[in-house]
Amino acid sequence: MSQFRQDAEQLVKLIGGKDNVVAVSHCATRMRFALKDTALADIAAIEQLASVKGSFTQAGQFQVIVGNSVSEFYKEFQAVSGLGEASKEDVKAAAVSNQNVLQRTMTFLAEIFAPIIPAIIVGGLILGFRNILEGVGFQALGQKIVDGVALTTATGEPIYNTITDVSQFWSGVNHFLWLPGEAIFHFLPVGITWSVTRKMGGTPILGIVLGITLVSPNLLTNAYAVPEAMANGTLKFFDFGFFKVDAIGYQAQVIPALLAGLALGHLERFWRRVVPEVVSMIFVPFLALLPAVILAHTVLGPIGWKIGQAISTVVLAGLTGTFSWLFGAIFGSLYAPLVITGLHHMTNAIDAQLIADAGGTGLWPMIALSNIAQGSAVLGVWWMTRQNEEETQITLPSMISAYLGVTEPALFGVNLKYVYPFVAGMIGSGVAGLVATTFKVTANSIGVGGLPGFLVIQPKSMLMFFVCMAIAIVVPFILTISFKKANLFGKK
Repeated sequence: MSQFRQDAEQLVKLIGGKDNVVAVSHCATRMRFALKDTALADIAAIEQLASVKGSFTQAGQFQVIVGNSVSEFYKEFQAVSGLGEASKEDVKAAAVSNQNVLQRTMTFLAEIFAPIIPAIIVGGLILGFRNILEGVGFQALGQKIVDGVALTTATGEPIYNTITDVSQFWSGVNHFLWLPGEAIFHFLPVGITWSVTRKMGGTPILGIVLGITLVSPNLLTNAYAVPEAMANGTLKFFDFGFFKVDAIGYQAQVIPALLAGLALGHLERFWRRVVPEVVSMIFVPFLALLPAVILAHTVLGPIGWKIGQAISTVVLAGLTGTFSWLFGAIFGSLYAPLVITGLHHMTNAIDAQLIADAGGTGLWPMIALSNIAQGSAVLGVWWMTRQNEEETQITLPSMISAYLGVTEPALFGVNLKYVYPFVAGMIGSGVAGLVATTFKVTANSIGVGGLPGFLVIQPKSMLMFFVCMAIAIVVPFILTISFKKANLFGKK
């Protein structure tokens, strides 16, 4: 008998029987269920199974953490339950009925940005590397001299050469790396409209074309030049005789691209229902794309621009205003609870908007610090239970995962289970967030949300980010051990 057979048989019973399962699949570490009635699942008993490291419900799916052996466990589960394999998309679709409107919206946003995040991370790493090449002066490279004059700061401190100042090779590398950097950030709307169209079941190439129309060189005023052009009255436009349309680009803009993609998706769905199938190949793309482009540049783009700017202005005020320390403390403390609800996905859009409007984001560093803090809380649990081999099999992988930016195993497998590590992580993250916003720690982009997060931090913020990282490591670790010894939460 397989080592998982008994636990698989028990899991079938504890989730309410196979008749309670609408669809089931698995990912790298978790079983994913869409259940008819989640109340029938005996969560406490499920988490007592030897093969199970935790469970949680997210985006309408009941997920059971098994670990790296999940594929073997899943085969046994199929064998004893008789349930066929479903794709992740099938499970997601079946789980929609278990979600409220807010959860569905957040899930939709998450699934739009998920395919784009790898590119944004790459872009952030590239910008971080370029900043080291061109933005950081090194004393060993000598003082910078321009036209025979040694440069100094306003306070008389010497300005030192950067790597690109003294090396033509690295200067060339720096310029070359702007190719992928520009492709990722300036042309972000293309990725968003593609992803929205794909998610809505539309034709992805139409989404790509729509996105290109938002960043085309034919849009005579680049998004970055719009404020200056509006100020001096040189804004370009398309002249139709009796009316004009501003010919402005939406480079790096998130909300306009999102709204345009939604318009295209709904139009394509509508025309597919109305147009006879025999001519749909001709008329549906035309009747969907052209109106979507018109709407994007006349209504949705300008509205989306204002919404995006309003959101980034509010968040930026929180990050840089008089009470930025309070904003940092609150956001740092509450990010982990946001992960539990799934609402954390909305921060991707806010980060992207801040990068476009302000040249960097102060929000993402706090996300990385929160992940580190929750990992450090698990570190505290591991330290206290390191002689327990069974416990170590859960805590050690969860800690490593959190330090590398994936906190779900740590949150649901350890910290929420015992409560006090979760609270310790929130406090440590809040303190780190307070320090980060007080000293205006800023990232170029979204990056790997854990210990490797320093790679996308702007050079001027690098030192303070390391200080914040130390806080996020030390404070939760100490508090976790202290809470346990004081038995403040009554957890064994």
